[in-house]
Amino acid sequence: MQNDPASLVYLVILGSAIGLWFFAQNRQSLGKLAQQAAAWGLIFLGAIAVVGLWGDIRQSVAPAQTVVAQSGQIELPRAPDGHYYLTADVNGEPVRFVVDTGATQIVLTKSDARRVGLNVDELVYLGRAYTANGEVRTAPVRLDSFTVGPIQDSDVRAVVNDGAMQGSLLGMDYLQRFSSVEIGGGKLILTR
Repeated sequence: MQNDPASLVYLVILGSAIGLWFFAQNRQSLGKLAQQAAAWGLIFLGAIAVVGLWGDIRQSVAPAQTVVAQSGQIELPRAPDGHYYLTADVNGEPVRFVVDTGATQIVLTKSDARRVGLNVDELVYLGRAYTANGEVRTAPVRLDSFTVGPIQDSDVRAVVNDGAMQGSLLGMDYLQRFSSVEIGGGKLILTR
């Protein structure tokens, strides 16, 4: 969109012509016309406000994790469902984890394991895990890289769950790599 005066003059003339036409068409019922104009004006102002505040609205509805490189902190906002979620690059692919202090290990779903390059059909599911849904089989794996912002870990132990899971879990094995794990004010803060 150009900001030249000719375009502005054209738009003002066009808007005036449309306004005068509506006024001429509805001169018998000016009160109703004023109400409709006010309603459309408020709708327009509301739309402008939503566009202008979209960043703040989006952060409130779907807050995102923050990584502070200088201090080695990862700040995770509490999601509307009450959980904390961390997105990490695993072998170069983004994976969203539920932070689960009740889980011992990093637990990948089969679909996440496939996305990060693991051949789930060749894994040996010898391990057992006891979950709220009962006992499931697990297969031990090594993740070449596990990266959150500037924080990188390599050769990370994890397991692939043979059962049905809604999402991958980030358990205590990974959380213990941090010097501090704090929960307060609707945030989970991990500090290295």
